[in-house]
Amino acid sequence: MGILKKLASQTAIYGLSSIFGRFLNYLLVPLYTYHFSPEEYGVVSEFYAYAGFFSVLLLCGFETGYFRFRDKEHLDRDVTYSTALIFVVLMNLSFFLGITLINSQLSAALNYADHPEYVLCFTVILTLDAIAALPFARLRAENKALRFAGIKLTEILVTVLLSLFFISYCPTLYQQNPQSVLLYWYQPNIGLGYVFIANLSASLVKFLLVTPQLVGMAWGFDRKIFARLIRYSLPMTAVGFAGIINEMLDRSLLKYLLPYDTQTNMKMLGIYSACYKLSILMSLFIQAFRYAAEPLFFAYADKADARKIYADVLKYFVIFCVFIFLLVTLFIDFFKYFVGEDYRSGLTVVPILLLANLCLGLYVNLSVWYKLTDRTLMGAGIAIVGAILTIGLNVWWIPMFGYIGSAWATLACYAGMAIVSYGFGQKYYPVAYDVRRVSGYILLGVGLFQTSQYATRFSVLAPWLLAAELMLIYLLTIAFFEIRLRR
Repeated sequence: MGILKKLASQTAIYGLSSIFGRFLNYLLVPLYTYHFSPEEYGVVSEFYAYAGFFSVLLLCGFETGYFRFRDKEHLDRDVTYSTALIFVVLMNLSFFLGITLINSQLSAALNYADHPEYVLCFTVILTLDAIAALPFARLRAENKALRFAGIKLTEILVTVLLSLFFISYCPTLYQQNPQSVLLYWYQPNIGLGYVFIANLSASLVKFLLVTPQLVGMAWGFDRKIFARLIRYSLPMTAVGFAGIINEMLDRSLLKYLLPYDTQTNMKMLGIYSACYKLSILMSLFIQAFRYAAEPLFFAYADKADARKIYADVLKYFVIFCVFIFLLVTLFIDFFKYFVGEDYRSGLTVVPILLLANLCLGLYVNLSVWYKLTDRTLMGAGIAIVGAILTIGLNVWWIPMFGYIGSAWATLACYAGMAIVSYGFGQKYYPVAYDVRRVSGYILLGVGLFQTSQYATRFSVLAPWLLAAELMLIYLLTIAFFEIRLRR
């Protein structure tokens, strides 16, 4: 139980910071959706989709590679870190210079010729974030979760405060007192551009806070270590890139594949992206879990009871994920107020996307086999097949079903990847997962959700009371089976 407690405590630190930070960041969803039209919010969503792709390419999997080789015998962990960091810094500086040179042409190609500053802002954000990723990985590896969480929270606070100031406070003050000294840096015509300015400012603050970790470059560059890092990490780039395709491609394709005019397509993109945010509780838990689990899984791999630990972790992970699924779907009448009224027509995608994120969490747990056996090429293959499935289903279903087709494509992809990864894992690194119990808990959650959809039409109870009863049924069922299992 020691490793489980350690994992839980680390996940709690990362999780609480993520939950609190994402809650603050969550304030941006109503801020954006109540102040910007769906078409304008679609612009923000499109750029974040592009940013997701580049964030993977600009790191080249060296974050995971660093975890893998920092504790290897005969390898200096400091030199391993500096080798990885020097490569990432040089690559990202090259990326920044390259995009700066073609900014005008690239902005025109994306239909933002009137706003080349959008592309430039995101280029700087991507460069700063990618360089900061290795220092963050070092903090995780050294179990400095509090410092990690503190910097992350600072970044989010800067984003939220500047967004509130420029998007909400300044326009109101400008109407009341346009000569106010507080408006010195405010220009009303920038409008949506303040979303990018707030994010750029936050990335710069985060970068400054991790600069002490950048002195690690002084430890030098080792070609032999670099060769091992690149062989291990490049397949992880394919895994990460495929993962971003699965996560973000729908928002890139909706602009082009929806069967409407450009303005309507951007409106649909904005609605879908805003409702996608309502699955944030699931994704932030998975993110917190991944931050805590990845270094611990590597460190614990050689222990005698490692495989039993991995099986137990998966079970408790699913229990909590199903709880989140029910919390959001059963109480959707509360969560819907986090988006503006013009966006609520897309709420039907929320249960689908929550289940998709649950399947992604399953895949994260089940993918431990190829990381521990150094079969990263096989892991890359699974991710690439998933990406191909995502592309094919989106191209097929978006013109037919609209953004709901994108949600179903995401679920189909993640579920398929989890199943395939489980199959290969049982061959190369067998773990006795309790498949029946895990599957049963997921089906229980889906069943309770479907019950709520049916019972709401006929029940005389208030919707929130019915939701509370169904949630209680879930918790009592879990308690019964888990207590009986321990006896």
